[in-house]
Amino acid sequence: MPFVRIDLKKGKDADYRQQIGLVVYEAMLSVGVPQNDRFQVINEHEDANFMFDPTYLGIARDDDLVIIQITWNEGRSTDQKKALYRAIAEGLSTAPGIRPENVFINLVEVKKENWSFGNGIAQYAV
Repeated sequence: MPFVRIDLKKGKDADYRQQIGLVVYEAMLSVGVPQNDRFQVINEHEDANFMFDPTYLGIARDDDLVIIQITWNEGRSTDQKKALYRAIAEGLSTAPGIRPENVFINLVEVKKENWSFGNGIAQYAV
């Protein structure tokens, strides 16, 4: 059910980008996302099209910033969300080696009827 958008500055190799996607997927599994429910888009941006404040909230960000937006079903607890944030930041620090300060995560929660996985059917609608 999640749909993940991953945005970063242009210039990283394919393996680096794939590692980010895998870490995010594995972190989502750890908070109850179903196996094989992996839908991700990774976008690279030129400097002029990737803007961020390098010190917002006292966090020192640099050009290795990765913005991760996860759209998923509503209903998870605050503790589950915090566990997800932690798992992603820790996982990305291991591989591909992104500083936790450079991991920006945004969750978008939607109702189950807001999904169609194909065939023009709302598979989760009750």
